[in-house]
Amino acid sequence: MEKRRIYADNAATTKLGDAAFEAMLPWLRDDYGNPSSVYEAARVSRRAIEAARADMAAALGAKPNEIYFTSGGTEGDNWAIKGVAASAKEKKHIIISAIEHHAVSESAHALERFGFEVTELGVDKYGRVSPDDLRSAIRDDTCLVSIMLANNEIGTIEPIKELAAVAHERGVLFHTDAVQAVGHIPIDVKELGVDMLSLSAHKFHGPKGCGAFYLRTGLRIVNLIDGGGHERGRRSGTENVASICGMTAALKQQTEGMEERNKRLSALRDRLYSQILELPYSQPTGHPTDRLPSCVSVVINGIEGEGMILGLDELGIQASSGSACTSGSLDPSHVLLAIGLKHEIAHGSLRLTFGEDATEEDIDYIADSVKQVVGRLRAMSPVWDSVNNKPLEFKA
Repeated sequence: MEKRRIYADNAATTKLGDAAFEAMLPWLRDDYGNPSSVYEAARVSRRAIEAARADMAAALGAKPNEIYFTSGGTEGDNWAIKGVAASAKEKKHIIISAIEHHAVSESAHALERFGFEVTELGVDKYGRVSPDDLRSAIRDDTCLVSIMLANNEIGTIEPIKELAAVAHERGVLFHTDAVQAVGHIPIDVKELGVDMLSLSAHKFHGPKGCGAFYLRTGLRIVNLIDGGGHERGRRSGTENVASICGMTAALKQQTEGMEERNKRLSALRDRLYSQILELPYSQPTGHPTDRLPSCVSVVINGIEGEGMILGLDELGIQASSGSACTSGSLDPSHVLLAIGLKHEIAHGSLRLTFGEDATEEDIDYIADSVKQVVGRLRAMSPVWDSVNNKPLEFKA
């Protein structure tokens, strides 16, 4: 098998796209005016930012004055949670799901030292939050619900429209971390009914260190970053003109032809699943249909995820075991535990997220490589004989 080099960890980050690169170039050296100044060079930068804001709003079904530029998804998540909390007065209860990114979960739990209570909703075996469970969890003192749009590890897409409607029945604000979803599935904030949404450019071929935050018209929350009154007084800090232009150019390119592209990617995803699941004692994770088009997530009994990642790397494939932000941890993914996997099975997780340029030949090479590495790891495993012939056990 001839060695290839395949990047299959696009859920962690994506390469900078041509559209983003070209859009950034003028603002990196020639048109470098500070958009907050009043002279011509500054006005040129300001016009570029406002054009980018309009493009971002159009891609999300929002109004331009509802879009604020940030440093990324983590900042947006923190702003939503801490901004609402600081505005909530006597309401000190926040609801999140058990599978949120740490940017949401740790932001919420950080507020516990100020007297807030955090409820983590459980999920089913596919990683989906039940609207009925949310309805039961909301209290009179609930100020915010934050549920991610698509999970970064198992690819499950949550029923955000239904969940937001449940929150609004009780007058509770709703935020969604859409970092994994924006640029990959159609999103309309008005259709979803969310009050706030956060995103990050580097997940859809934009630059790192740049993101956007949707804040519904009429909603006032406390600022996270104060200073010079940038972004209409809501988010201080000199705007990163080059990255903002690159981000919106990337998103604009991603939204064009999305339906056809996703059909092709879903077919490749299913092709990869069908081959990997030929391995005995392997199991897909995440929802079988309501999932991101290019995310393959499995657990394979009798192996360690770290060994799998290193073995695939030797064959030229970059993949991950769980999320990038926790890849240095020896503990199993909190997402996999939340969907009901036992610790020893959760340790054998593999996430493959390929890009738009993937081919059937790439998919077949990945599948063959996974089988080869699993065979080698199982042959060396001191526990494989003891777990062989035992079925995988999942939450009902």
